[in-house]
Amino acid sequence: MFTGIIEELGTIAAVEPKAAGTRLRIACRTVLSDATEGCSIAVNGVCLTAVNLAVDSFCADLAPETLRASNLGDLQVGSRVNLERSVAAGSRLSGHIVQGHVDATGEFLALDDLGAGNWWLRIRVPDEVERYAVYKGSIAIDGISLTVAKLEGDVLSVTIIPHTFENTTLGFHQPGDRVNLECDIVAKYVDKLLSRIEKPAGLTLERMKDMGY
Repeated sequence: MFTGIIEELGTIAAVEPKAAGTRLRIACRTVLSDATEGCSIAVNGVCLTAVNLAVDSFCADLAPETLRASNLGDLQVGSRVNLERSVAAGSRLSGHIVQGHVDATGEFLALDDLGAGNWWLRIRVPDEVERYAVYKGSIAIDGISLTVAKLEGDVLSVTIIPHTFENTTLGFHQPGDRVNLECDIVAKYVDKLLSRIEKPAGLTLERMKDMGY
């Protein structure tokens, strides 16, 4: 589990296509300080298993499904990525519960300067994400825990504060880029539970008569 608070910007050092999937080598430092072989590290919000640990890098294997469902297949040598270690038990949950299981990708539309280091980010989201997006609710975009500030049809907007802009990959995106989206897990559970509740038949005039009214 993760919290959506990015710890470090990593750099893609190598991309090695395989017969099925791809292996990435990611250059970084901070997230390796207590890493062990096989630990989980979120890369752009995707939970990956770290292998071949070195002092300044680690490798991660991407399954075909990961390449299909996320933007990791778009990465090239030199691309910057958001990195976060899995949360330790007892740590403060500064963001929200993020599983590292991307629901879909969205389209990066614009990042408009609001002044004083603040930005307004607009993302076009697919139907499977839009249904779980609520005003002031949480969403992870490329692994970053963000708060929904506005919803206009299939366009979701969030405010980016100076710290987030300076310490994540958002400033490197161009319009049309794909970004990873993970909905709030609580919203998904509530939606499933409510869908199983049997809805009572509507109260009609005829039914009221049958009931003696």
